[in-house]
Amino acid sequence: MTAEKSGTTGRRSGAETRADGTGAKNPPDDAAGAGPGSGSPDERASGADSSGEDDTAGTVTSAGKAKRTRKARRTGAAKAAGTASTADKTSTADKAGAGTDKAEAGAEAGTEAEARDRADAAKKDGDAAEKSDAAKQDGTGDDEPADPWSAFGPAPEPVLGRPRRAVRAVGRFLVHEWTLAVVAALALAAAMTWPTLRYPRHTLPQDYWDPSLQAWQMAWSGHILRTNPAQLWHSNTFYPENWSFAFSDTLLGYAPAGLIGVGPEHAVLRYNIMFVLAHALAAFGAYALARQLGAGRIGGAVAGASFAYAPWLLAQAGHLHIISNGGIPLALAMLARGHGWSLRYGYRPRRRHAGWAFAGWLVAAWQLSLGFGIGLPFAYMLAGVVLVSVVLWFVRRRKVKRPFGRRLFLADVLGGLVFAAVGAALAVPYFKVAELHPNAERTIGDIGLYSPPASGFFTAPAESRVWGGLHEGARAVLPWHPEMTLLPGFVLYALAAGGLFFSVWRVRHRIFLLAGVLVTMALAMGTRFFGGRFTYVPLFDYLPGWSGLRTPGRMMLWTTLLLGLLAAGAVTAFCMRVRELAAERVPPWPGPWLRLATLLPLALVLVEGLNATPQPVVPRQPAALRTVDGPMLVLPSSQNLDQPVMLWSTDRFQPMVNGGSGFTPRSQARIREATVSFPDYASVDYLRQIGVKNVVVLRDELEGTPWEGMLDRPVDALGVAREQVGEAVVFRL
Repeated sequence: MTAEKSGTTGRRSGAETRADGTGAKNPPDDAAGAGPGSGSPDERASGADSSGEDDTAGTVTSAGKAKRTRKARRTGAAKAAGTASTADKTSTADKAGAGTDKAEAGAEAGTEAEARDRADAAKKDGDAAEKSDAAKQDGTGDDEPADPWSAFGPAPEPVLGRPRRAVRAVGRFLVHEWTLAVVAALALAAAMTWPTLRYPRHTLPQDYWDPSLQAWQMAWSGHILRTNPAQLWHSNTFYPENWSFAFSDTLLGYAPAGLIGVGPEHAVLRYNIMFVLAHALAAFGAYALARQLGAGRIGGAVAGASFAYAPWLLAQAGHLHIISNGGIPLALAMLARGHGWSLRYGYRPRRRHAGWAFAGWLVAAWQLSLGFGIGLPFAYMLAGVVLVSVVLWFVRRRKVKRPFGRRLFLADVLGGLVFAAVGAALAVPYFKVAELHPNAERTIGDIGLYSPPASGFFTAPAESRVWGGLHEGARAVLPWHPEMTLLPGFVLYALAAGGLFFSVWRVRHRIFLLAGVLVTMALAMGTRFFGGRFTYVPLFDYLPGWSGLRTPGRMMLWTTLLLGLLAAGAVTAFCMRVRELAAERVPPWPGPWLRLATLLPLALVLVEGLNATPQPVVPRQPAALRTVDGPMLVLPSSQNLDQPVMLWSTDRFQPMVNGGSGFTPRSQARIREATVSFPDYASVDYLRQIGVKNVVVLRDELEGTPWEGMLDRPVDALGVAREQVGEAVVFRL
């Protein structure tokens, strides 16, 4: 019984071994305790019988092991084949792990040698599956082996040659935001100032008086820089006066343009080109400032268009030194960029750039060189900003680590010195003129004559295509409507008002902008705002140079800029909201139409800026002005008549008594009075004493002037030669 039981146990053990497919290295517990020399004699006898049964069972177990080994091999091969067939469905790591599991199973089922053989076979099966997977991934199939270098990463990008790099750089430049902004500003300026460029050699915008003077200024500065720069301030006009180039704003910053071309025709062409470019720079500068402060592209475009094409500026079309204001917002944008500051995001030290700050000071100095009419308030504004910045830096220097970098500090110091030096150099001639000509200084009475009432802020000039005709009655009650029609645009008013409540600017910034609008409006009213006792008059009395500004209404330039920034904040917030709505729409087809609606404020601002500016033909230059030497006098002579004469002198720049500016020198007034009776002994003698050699009389201009009938007077006893040169009569003294 014991033997049977033992055999049964052995068979069961073998059966169990076959059932789990692993095999047992250790014998069962009941056989382990029946060794020779253990237990009683009876137990040893039983143990002998049992050992026989165990041997039989062991033989059966060995046969089962061999059978299971063969089965394990077949099973491993089948699994390896199955693994290879499904290599595209499993990862390489899973296949390697499966091969390892097979090796361990084989090691437990047989001897160590067999286990090693089975492990090698499984490893080979795993490698084959991995190679098959790599071949499928590489797309080489079973016929072509995989690239052995693909395991090291993708191939490097090809190195571009210099021509292709240049083409790529040019392409990036052409599609850059600022390139597109410049092109758009130029195209818009040509369209909004049309028909200025229709006949640019023969017509001038608005009239041919002040534009003729300014065309001569650019021509003179270019001519004298090319010939004798030391005589810059002693021009060929207002003979025999010195410092005559400082009798009005000089547009000296345009001197490089004056180096190109000679004569009246080129001077007119130059003026028209600079007129269009001034509008483009104004739009671009205001756009750059709004973008730097945190406005979006469309918001910045609204700020630029409203600043450059405000209706009130149409009345200033004959004053290039007022139209040339784009350097103001551009310099402010550069300075803000250099100092890492914006209205929307505050102070960001990592965005500081000393180069931009220094460039901003240079642009500010260039703007100042165009004239003190708008440059002087700009200079005082910059001085105020510097003072406030110094105070804030002193207060916050312990709270913010390195709030002001060393390089930026040096850039500001050097740039500020350049700006101050340019201002001082330009101020010297004007102080000299004020000393030599006390009648050139303005009085409070003069300021009162040009101070507009509050209704002027809602009245458009006659040059406005949209509002000019509708506001004719309102203009009729203004004492001097060319300087009192100050409408910046009703659309701009509406957008700025909306920007007080719906904007990307913080509430405190909106309040500051509104305060700036109100303060500049009060200054623009001059003595009309409570007599100017708390606004314009203190500036007139105590700020050096302020007494030379006779037209307070030009402070509207700052009002327009601040209103444009308020409007830019509102339009930017509106565009952001439109993008959110377009993204939420399902289906998204209304999105483009919603985005197109964001251009409506810009379109309305531009429509209000459409012009009806006249383009009169410039009087043709008399032939005598091309041949007669100076010093000379052209009759008849007056403020308006002398300005075209200045333009005609750009062929040879002969010294001449004629000249037009913001005031009339006493010497010129005396000459005009003395020559009313010309030609007679007294007038001829006086002209000879001051050095005048020739007198040119324009026959077609005499009618209705004090010199009418002078050509009928005899000259035989005066020692004067009379000669007909074209349409003019020349008296050679």
